[in-house]
Order: sequence, then C-alpha cells, then structure tokens
Amino acid sequence: MSGKRVILRDDHFGDDIRRLEAYLDEAGNLRLDGHDLGPGTAIVSDDGEYEWVETIATSDLPRLVELLGGTPGEDILDLLSRRYTGAAAGEFTRILYDSGIPIKRMVW
Repeated sequence: MSGKRVILRDDHFGDDIRRLEAYLDEAGNLRLDGHDLGPGTAIVSDDGEYEWVETIATSDLPRLVELLGGTPGEDILDLLSRRYTGAAAGEFTRILYDSGIPIKRMVW
C-alpha cells in the first residue's frame, strides 16, 4: 500500500461523523475507505456504525481521471486532493457512480 492518503471527507455534525479517504493499494488500485458513525446511520445500521471499502481497478484509473477533469497520466490522488475534498467529495462520488466504471464494494 502506498503511504499517500487523501482525506476526501471528514465531517462532524453533532454526534455524527462521516469520513472518506483514498489511497492506492500495492497493486495500484484506487481504494476508498469510508465510515459513518453516529445516530445518522440508523437507516442502515443498528449499532451506529457503517463502514465500507470500494476498489477501482488500476486499468480503470485513466478513464476516471478523464471523467474527473484531469489530464492524461495525472496521478489520481493528486487530482482528488486538488479538486475533490471537503464539499466537493460528493461530486467525486456522483461522477464515479454515474461513470459505469466497475467498483468492488465491501460493507460491514
């Protein structure tokens, strides 16, 4: 796993916390690790905690960079750090989910 991580979202609203971070795993796949904590998770979790990992294959990263407005060959983490943190993290996930790019997802 690469040491570089980009915090896309780290929101605190009362007792609720929403965090999403991105990094490249050892194979060069983009990994998105997220967790939501607090009463706001009640619609999906009985224990106040919702965690997930999404993986986008290395082979799909050039297309994702293009969809996100980056330049060919641009590092996905640099692009995410520059354009898709904080309030813009929602736009990143919308583009990703609408892209048709395969996403491997694990939830617990």
